[in-house]
Amino acid sequence: MSNPTSTVRIGDWDSQKDAARPIRLTVFVEEQKVPAELEMDHMDVVCVHAVAYDAAGRAVGTGRLLPDGHIGRMAVLAAARGSGVGGQLLQALMAHAHARGDRVLALSAQSHAAAFYQQHGFVIEGDEFFEAGIAHINMVYRY
Repeated sequence: MSNPTSTVRIGDWDSQKDAARPIRLTVFVEEQKVPAELEMDHMDVVCVHAVAYDAAGRAVGTGRLLPDGHIGRMAVLAAARGSGVGGQLLQALMAHAHARGDRVLALSAQSHAAAFYQQHGFVIEGDEFFEAGIAHINMVYRY
């Protein structure tokens, strides 16, 4: 998937970690103050990872798809926010999930990002809760 400004590549953790890890550490650990031990977890090795690259080939965003259909760790570097990269990442992960047979996708969105996910067909389920000190809301997408 690509547009004139970015390209999304999908792969396993071994092929994506060198690009994905620095983005996640910058966005979640440095900007949002999530403890590093919560951010980098044992699930990475069993997930499908998407990384978005800008026109210059720099990794600017990432997200992951867990084996159970959960999407998580969606992060876009500040300089690329608002450019459509997040939507491209989400659509790439959704397409991969659909192709492998997933019929329901789920995610725990930071509450301020709920509208973004709603634009892509996700609906809110349940009440707001806090994770790592940040307000979240559970959302689902059904094919």
